Amino acid sequence: MDKNKDDIQEISLEQINNFPSHPYKVKDDESMFELVESIKTRGLIQPVLVRPLDDGTYEMVSGHRRKRAFELAGIEKIPARVKELTRDEAILSMVDSNLQRDEILPSEKAYAFKMRLEAMNRQGMRTDRTSTPVESKFRTNELLADEVGESREQIRRYIRLTN
Repeated sequence: MDKNKDDIQEISLEQINNFPSHPYKVKDDESMFELVESIKTRGLIQPVLVRPLDDGTYEMVSGHRRKRAFELAGIEKIPARVKELTRDEAILSMVDSNLQRDEILPSEKAYAFKMRLEAMNRQGMRTDRTSTPVESKFRTNELLADEVGESREQIRRYIRLTN
């Protein structure tokens, strides 16, 4: 599979594992039941994003609420965009896609920022001894702050909530 090419497939809900340590809550609230009704009447507008795992199953990257809505609607398969992603690439995609939501709890934001910062730090690590160190981590918290529109200090405060 081409790493940069998306492949949309109908995948059984049973084959999709939730993302470990997913920081966003999926609630069976009024909004969820509205999503269920929308899916029943109009179908799914945006496919979920999954990454293939070595055991032949998939890991949910983006679309935990949509998956739950399909479960509640009694629909066994969901349209999914299958994309080859490393664990860190999946974390970055998952956090980015969910930070755009209107309602995010401070605790959800805190864990999301922490996961994203850790992934960014891992991606900045040297993998060989011949490369020159890039301005070591260029303060990844500053990069994250710029990307999400929060101050570096606010990012630090959010992450402290996770301790």
